[in-house]
Amino acid sequence: MAAVTEIFEAMDRWAPFETQMDFDNAGFLVGRGGREVRKILVALDVTEEVAEEAERWGAQLIVAHHPVIFHPARQITDGTPTGRILLRLIEGGVAAVCAHTNLDAAQGGVNDCLARALELDGVELLCRDGTDGQGRPYGIGRVGTAPQAGCSAAEFATFIKEKLSACSIRFVETGRPVRRVAVGGGSCGSMLADAAARGCDTFVTADVKHDQYIEAKALGINLMDAGHFATEDVVCPALVQFLSRHFPKVEVRRTESHREAYDSV
Repeated sequence: MAAVTEIFEAMDRWAPFETQMDFDNAGFLVGRGGREVRKILVALDVTEEVAEEAERWGAQLIVAHHPVIFHPARQITDGTPTGRILLRLIEGGVAAVCAHTNLDAAQGGVNDCLARALELDGVELLCRDGTDGQGRPYGIGRVGTAPQAGCSAAEFATFIKEKLSACSIRFVETGRPVRRVAVGGGSCGSMLADAAARGCDTFVTADVKHDQYIEAKALGINLMDAGHFATEDVVCPALVQFLSRHFPKVEVRRTESHREAYDSV
């Protein structure tokens, strides 16, 4: 078996928490560090359903991407969604470790998983934000070559939807064939200019705002919004694999209750 702090330390070696962005709150956020862990539930978000699933399954730890505590909590009561989640975790003895922007930027993290899911070749960093304590370069976003180089933006959007099991793809098509593709899992629309500067004709991300679609047209870059969940949930299988490999005596599984938050027609 392993203690919660041992699992946190293993995550820290993969995706150092010191590399998280200033606004973030990634880390060991709930629970007792010395608690013995026999079961780990992996999820993109710690929702009420995920917290209930962890308790029902008998998990001692949830490892998630999005922080269960992001904004300062002024109260922890059953009158708010966050309060109910935290109460269920604490009362059920379930700890939470959340790796957010540090896992976005880490080698083998969210953006490498997204690039792999879209079968990009020759993948490299979109932006280098620094070097971690082990001398590894890290940064948000990746750039690579599309497997079907030369296809239209509409054809590539269909490919993305299939590969990510996305509800829908909103996109701007500029007429340029898809060859050099940048990806930014989650809300990376602000990196559109970075993708253009790297010579990309296509950028795949999520949570794109109206003005960013207009900017994409002006820059002449195909812009694909595949949804926040779809572009980041790709990391969950990698988390399961990592934790299972490093803690073979601990049972690790991916949540069965957390899905895309919305429907689309």
